[in-house]
Formats: sequence, structure tokens, C-alpha cells
Amino acid sequence: MGILLKTPNKLHFVSPLCGFADKVSALSSLKPQISQEFSKFGCKKSCFRGGSGRNGWIKASSSAILELVPETKKENLEFELPLYDPSKGLVVDLAVVGGGPAGLAVAQQVSEAGLSVCSIDPSPKLIWPNNYGVWVDEFEAMDLLDCLDATWSGAVVYIDDQNTKDLDRPYGRVNRKLLKSKMMQKCIVNGVKFHQAKVVKVIHEESKSLLICNDGVTIQAAAVLDATGFARCLVQYDKPYNPGYQVAYGILAEVEEHPFDVNKMVFMDWRDSHLNNNLVLKERNQRIPTFLYAMPFSSDRIFLEETSLVARPGVPMEDIQERMVARLRHLGIKVKSIEEDERCVIPMGGPLPVIPQRVVGIGGTAGMVHPSTGYMVARTLAAAPIVANAIVRYLGSEKTPVGADLCSEVWKDLWPIDRRRQREFFCFGMDILLKLDLDATRRFFYAFFNLEPRYWHGFLSSRLFLPELALFGLSLFSHASNTSRFEIMTKGTLPLVTMINNLLQDGE
Repeated sequence: MGILLKTPNKLHFVSPLCGFADKVSALSSLKPQISQEFSKFGCKKSCFRGGSGRNGWIKASSSAILELVPETKKENLEFELPLYDPSKGLVVDLAVVGGGPAGLAVAQQVSEAGLSVCSIDPSPKLIWPNNYGVWVDEFEAMDLLDCLDATWSGAVVYIDDQNTKDLDRPYGRVNRKLLKSKMMQKCIVNGVKFHQAKVVKVIHEESKSLLICNDGVTIQAAAVLDATGFARCLVQYDKPYNPGYQVAYGILAEVEEHPFDVNKMVFMDWRDSHLNNNLVLKERNQRIPTFLYAMPFSSDRIFLEETSLVARPGVPMEDIQERMVARLRHLGIKVKSIEEDERCVIPMGGPLPVIPQRVVGIGGTAGMVHPSTGYMVARTLAAAPIVANAIVRYLGSEKTPVGADLCSEVWKDLWPIDRRRQREFFCFGMDILLKLDLDATRRFFYAFFNLEPRYWHGFLSSRLFLPELALFGLSLFSHASNTSRFEIMTKGTLPLVTMINNLLQDGE
């Protein structure tokens, strides 16, 4: 759902390359192949920044809204960071490459145990530009409720013009400035050192790794954590990478008015009556549907995002924008000003990285995005203690594993067999969603949100494991209409065979 992956004024992946910005904060840090990925969606370099209004594909009413997008403003935290001193030539226990939520969470927790940590990021004080939306219970479980700046008592799903689902599960938006400040301050207190640069190369020796930065500095570390997102800066893959893509365009806007209840966020709006006067768009939306995701902060301030849940190849960004403009016009939403806009491309599914390998990964670079939904931030923050505890345990043990042995043990803790099997099931779900048109998608989610809350809560929050997922699947099938059952059977047979085959091949 892109809920954790909102990137203002930029078209980005979920984390920055060799430095972060969860969906990449600075495009200058991206390797060339990442730009090639963006080009698949009709997004040239000129459309990475919001507010240009100069792209040839921007037409009529679309340009009227896009011209309101302000120039990108980068906001930095206002405190001094303790810097890494390369002249000392020390070998740190852990080097964290990437300063997003995942990287800082691990750095904070490893340093709390008394180990030395260096955080490497090209813009370490830059406030993350993302609008993170999360289920309140997920942040409550991690004692992060104080980092939510807006909450809603529940959510609503518009299946079509006749059917609506009310979700009795509180939802919130993350205060990204407060969250980063809180994590950075704890890192500073714990003695974490910071280095402002991009890692361009890593050389592994038997007991340590050498991280070579673009400023000529080499940092030595016993263990390396890649938290750079989908740039896959350091973590290696050995299988063809062919994910589905979630594509979204969003605006945080001041409007004259909107029709939504300010006490509920709009989780999904699958209605398509706004396209009745544009048969070409309506036909495209029938084949590959998009939905509206909205967070109303007041009667005249709202975050609006048009999202393609998953498609392969991804829906072009200009198509997403055109659909959103048509929807807003139909809903009578007149935009007065735009605070920021977001262009998101989120790879979903695909293979896991090579396990084990010398560099440990977390977040997007480690395949941790939910393959069926696009969720990641809560899952990644919950995984941070697992990675941190493993690093502390193995570096602090009497028989300290070195190099490859240490990283192998950490990878085992990050991706145990139950998590790998869970991910296979989620990929199975994604493969079915990829084949559903608008009508089939509506039928699917009508059944999905009719399930007992423990099932849809658990599925969306990655809390169900294989035995429970099997029960979830049976329950979903029983709640589905006969037409939906037929669609699931016909479109899910090959993905089911693939999943079973992968489960059988994956042993401890």
C-alpha cells in the first residue's frame, strides 16, 4: 500500500543508496542502473523533483495541479554530530551504511551494548522526506506512540459505489522529524560516530571489511550492515530480479473542502465512477486498477495518493497522475496549494539476496518489503533488535566468529526458515494480485476485509506464519464469492505450484 514509502518531491525507492532517505533521499547517490529502473515508468531525470511542470506528458488539468507543487526544500536536524576520525585507523565493531529508520535503529541498539558503531550516510542530518503511515498498534508495540503526529480512530475501504468496509483499527502518521531526532540523539549518547559520505566499494578480509568512501576515507569494520534500500549498494543477489512494482503519486494539499470523515483515513478507494467520461482511462483502470489512499488532517488539509497496488511492469507515473486528477475533479476536491508531492516506485517480491554473505542487510536491500502490500517500515523497525542482538551476541561471545562466520549467523537470525516460508506465501499472494482486474480486485478485497480481524491484521502486519497463513487462505476462500473462488483457483494454480516447490526446496 505504499504506506511506509511516501517520498515527497522525488520518485524514489524505499531507501537511499549508500546513504538513505527511505525511497532514496538524494538521487545523486544512485547508481546508473537505478535510473534505468525509473525509466521503465516514463520518468526521466527531469521528473524526479516535484514542482517542475515542464515534462511533455503533463496535460491540461494535470498541469493545473502540478504547477502548484513547490520546489523541493531539504530540512536538516539542527544539532552537531560526533564525527568519525579516520586518522586513528580504528576498526569499529559495526559500520552501518545508510541513515534511514532501519540503519539508525540497529546503530542505536548495537551501540547501547557498548560496541563501537560508525554510521555512514551522504546526508546524515537530512530529515526523511517520507510520509509514513502505520497501524497504531504496530508503533505501540515498539513504544513509539510519541512519534505519531496524527491518528485516526479507524479506516475505511470503498470497494465500489455500493459497498464500503469500515476497519476498526486505529491508524497514524509518523512524525518523521521527531522519530529521526529521537533515534539520532540516542545514537549520539551511545557514542555512535558519523561519517558524511557514500560508500563506493567494500573489500573483505578474513576478520574485517574495508569500506571505501567517495571522499577517499577508508573505514574498517568487523561487520557491515547495508541499510541502503532497493539500491542494493552492497548486498549481493544471484538470481534474476523481476519484482512487481507498486507505483504511486501523492500530494499533501490545502483544499477548499473534501468529502471524507476526518476521523477515519481512507485505506483504499477502488471506485471508478470518476472515469466514466474517459473511456480510454477507464479501460486501462479496468485492466490494472489504482486506488486512492487518503489521510484527512482537517476539513481543508489532506494527503491524497493514487496508487497501483502491484503491477509488472509498473504503471507509468503520468497515468497515475491523470487518474488522480480525474478522481479529485469527480469528488469535488479543489486544490488551493500543495505543501509537497510524492512519486513512489516500490519493487515488491523478487528473490531474496544471497544468504549468507559477508554484508548483512536490512529493509529493502534484504527483501523485507511485504510482497503483497508494500509495507515495510514497521516490519523493518521490528527486525532491528533481531539484527542488533545477533551482532552483539556474536561479537561479544568468547568464541567470536569473524568475517563470514559472524555475518552468516546474523543472516540466519534475520531470515529464519519461518520468515522465509512466510515470504513465499506473501509472494504467492502478490502473484495472484498481479493477475486480477478491477472487478476481481474488488471481489478479493471484499472477502479479505470480511475476515476475522486477526487474519487481515496479521496478514498486513506480517504476524502470521505458515500454519496460520494456511488457515488464513482457507478462511479467505470460504468468504469469497463463487466468482472470486473461481478467479483465485484459475489465476492462483501456477503460483501455488511455484510456492509449494520453493517451500520444498528451502530447508534449514
